[in-house]
Amino acid sequence: MQKFLTETEQWLDRLYVAAEGASLRREDRRKAVETAAMLVEIERAAARLSGRKGLLLLDAAAGKSYVGLLAAKLILAPRGDASSVVTLERDPRRVEASRRAAERLEAGIPVTCLRAEVGDAAAWPAEPSIVTALHACGDAADAVIDRAVSCRARVLLVVPCCTSRAVRASALAERRAAALDIPRHAPVRRRFIQALVDAERTWRLEAAGYETEVVEFVPPTVTPHNLLWRARRVGEPRRMAAARAAWERLSADG
Repeated sequence: MQKFLTETEQWLDRLYVAAEGASLRREDRRKAVETAAMLVEIERAAARLSGRKGLLLLDAAAGKSYVGLLAAKLILAPRGDASSVVTLERDPRRVEASRRAAERLEAGIPVTCLRAEVGDAAAWPAEPSIVTALHACGDAADAVIDRAVSCRARVLLVVPCCTSRAVRASALAERRAAALDIPRHAPVRRRFIQALVDAERTWRLEAAGYETEVVEFVPPTVTPHNLLWRARRVGEPRRMAAARAAWERLSADG
């Protein structure tokens, strides 16, 4: 991660912070750590796809597109092929900030910053090489997973954020918690619900043909939402069948 951290801080300062007449704050430096860690993951994924020309990176729930823009500049442009980046964000102010930053960045490859909901199928290209989503909040993480699976993304790197009642598996988790008499003490019940939500997402990806790892991509001192789902489409039938059976058992009430 250190190999990208210094450059990440410099670019965040140059593109977003200094442009507004300020300097990096503590939260900006934490964001730089998370962004640099994601760049390490993207570099690893791109290396595994090294036999493919013209990688397409989709940065979903992109915010101000830190990950997508710096991946374009530091990882994809140096490949010297026809790679490109698309970022998706629903907030128009953040989209505009992304576009201004992209102009200043001069990445050297095409970068398109779109205003769209992550669940909007029309905004997603077919078969992107790598899909990233850093801190996709609530049910946005599920939408990213669903769309990545549907458009046959080769690699998915997603870091979910907070879990709300809108999250697909949260209602199931609440029912399971009640059925198992999980104490209503918030820290206890919250951990149970989060564990079931995490398990449901993992089995869903595996059932769709993705070899999936769940890792801490940064220390919890940087962010409590520090789990990364690293998924690679392999489409192995036996693995998919076993995962689907586990997913169905997990999802069944009773």
